[in-house]
Amino acid sequence: MDRPTPMEAGVVKRHRLSTRLWHWLNALLLYVLFTSGLGIFNAHPRLYWGQYGANFDVAWLTLERFPGWITLPGHYSLALSRHWHLAAAPLFAFALLAYMLWSLANRHIARDLAFRRGELAPRHVWQDIRDHARLRFPTGQTALRYNVLQKASYIGVIFIALPLVILTGLTMSPGMNAAWPWLLDLFGGRQSARSIHFIAAFALAAFFLVHILMVVLAGPLNEVRSMITGRYRVPEDRP
Repeated sequence: MDRPTPMEAGVVKRHRLSTRLWHWLNALLLYVLFTSGLGIFNAHPRLYWGQYGANFDVAWLTLERFPGWITLPGHYSLALSRHWHLAAAPLFAFALLAYMLWSLANRHIARDLAFRRGELAPRHVWQDIRDHARLRFPTGQTALRYNVLQKASYIGVIFIALPLVILTGLTMSPGMNAAWPWLLDLFGGRQSARSIHFIAAFALAAFFLVHILMVVLAGPLNEVRSMITGRYRVPEDRP
């Protein structure tokens, strides 16, 4: 969310063009990466900790292959899944880096995502949780600001989960092992990096599903329009 500017009665300009472009590019790239990643995982649907992991090693997680409707391509092909994954990964990484630098430069992070005094107080956080559980969405000028749960989730996604999938993905690359061997030490081995990569990817998928649910419950037309055109109709204050 960027600083809103008034346009007409009850309508403001909510998101900058850079935010909107990154949002939709990110959605497309995450879809390609997640579905192709599941296709790659199907080649060996087991996860390990440490340096080594093969058929006779003890896995901490063993799954069945994911069905074709959720993988890219829709049939099992390790080569094609890797092709899609490695084609989307550099675009995803550089788009995230550009967005983070731009958000720092225009103070979007400091202005909209930084926690304010009192927001992390237990009473305030608990009230926000209760409001979400009751589907009491903010109205008026409050609707133009991120609440504490939104800030925490967006900070966690942008600065923790997304960099984590990128770095663990690099750790699984033999070429990067030669260039940056410290990555293996950082994550405790290639198999540990693979496990963390899997966990972070599913955390992002869970965030996506909750995000879509909140958009639907808050009013999908208004919310989606604001992320396409930037125009957002401010919900009227409750009596």
